[in-house]
Amino acid sequence: MNKETIQKKTFDALKGECGWNNVMQTPKVVKIVVSTGVGSVKDKKRLELINDRLTKITGQRPSSRAARKSIATFKVRAGDTAGYQVTLRGARMQSFLDKLVNIVLPRVKDFRGIKPSAIDEMGNISIGIKEHTVFPETADEDAKDIFGIAATIVTTAKNKKEAERFLRYIGVPLRETEGKQ
Repeated sequence: MNKETIQKKTFDALKGECGWNNVMQTPKVVKIVVSTGVGSVKDKKRLELINDRLTKITGQRPSSRAARKSIATFKVRAGDTAGYQVTLRGARMQSFLDKLVNIVLPRVKDFRGIKPSAIDEMGNISIGIKEHTVFPETADEDAKDIFGIAATIVTTAKNKKEAERFLRYIGVPLRETEGKQ
């Protein structure tokens, strides 16, 4: 489906709850930012491995993020690679969101849904995944080099309530209430 039909279906389904008068008021997913931190890893092979796996997972080459200042306690120098980040838009964003919702999150161990508190006041949601091995593109034979991934889904929703309804409608598995574990 193209963007216009998705937006129209979303508008038709949620216009009564949210009080929208125009299709253009419907929220949409703008981008997905996928990032990972490498900590104080100095090994070039491990950095290349993380870079390569993030490339396979997202389908796009990540950009490295440098440490802004030196911290002697953590043996980090300004300019050292502190992590990698990928910003997905368009078709890659849609395919990653589909893969995240339908394949990856159900494979996460003891997954009971994302807490609604993960949605911020601007309508964006941040999801943390402890092990990158839940993605189907990664090889499971290298179990020693496991790293976590954070994905932030940026929407045009006006507030948290509108974002929650929109994310539930597009299939993001959110928990029913905040109190349930």
